[in-house]
Amino acid sequence: MDWINVIIQGVLIGGLYALFAAGLSLIFGVMRLVNISHGDFIVGAAYVAFAVIQMTGLHPLVSLVIVVPLFALLGYALQLGLLNRVLGGDILPPLIVTFGLSIIVQNGLLTLFTADSRRLDAGAIEVESLNLMPGVDIGYMPLMTFVSAVAIIAGLQFLFYRTTMGRAFRATSDDGEIAQIMGLDNRKVFGWAMGLAMAVVAVAGVFLAIRANFDPFMGPSRLIFGFEAVIIGGLGNLWGTLAGGIILGVAQGIGAHIDPGWQLLAGHIAFLAILAVRPRGLFPRVD
Repeated sequence: MDWINVIIQGVLIGGLYALFAAGLSLIFGVMRLVNISHGDFIVGAAYVAFAVIQMTGLHPLVSLVIVVPLFALLGYALQLGLLNRVLGGDILPPLIVTFGLSIIVQNGLLTLFTADSRRLDAGAIEVESLNLMPGVDIGYMPLMTFVSAVAIIAGLQFLFYRTTMGRAFRATSDDGEIAQIMGLDNRKVFGWAMGLAMAVVAVAGVFLAIRANFDPFMGPSRLIFGFEAVIIGGLGNLWGTLAGGIILGVAQGIGAHIDPGWQLLAGHIAFLAILAVRPRGLFPRVD
């Protein structure tokens, strides 16, 4: 039963990693942008939720009603005001700019909230669980996180392939110049994509803050988990991102069960092993 429990818990934590990675996958798929500040914005969302809760007394999950629209607007404004100016044939300028954003976000959070770690209290739901069988329990909060990840990825997949906005995303991604000739404003399309990605970032940040303590400097480690999930699953493949998160979570769970010190190492080893066999990931998007 121990190993069954390990696998189940690994799958559930994989849902959180998929939330970290979904925005990265979306942005890469639409505009081939690698956002180095992605993890810091996840932590930033956690702090914004913390501030909203302090001011309003809302439950952390209810605070998403405020935090998600705020981050969607932030993403749209950030793309139109800054990132569109550095997108082009050269991958280096966006990397440098998003690295600079990472430093700004970290130091801004440090100035506003100090270096003390925080945590969002979601109440009894954090400790309540569903008993599947003797020795195997599923926590309601991890289950909610996983279900949210699946629902968000399914929603993004539907939007990407079944809506007018999704057609605009795909047209711009496939050939930006032709899309522009056909009447699409690529700058605004990229803005919509970044707004959508930042909305997912807000959800990831709140679930992270409920699950564990957070501080201004933990963004890079969340970025690494997100990158690994994206690359394992295949760049630009949203369902692959979910699979990548699950594989990463299960690998970490198995490592921790063998020896607590091997938890993170086991995830990195699984990432490198898959990358060695499938350099483009398990389910790369076919252009």
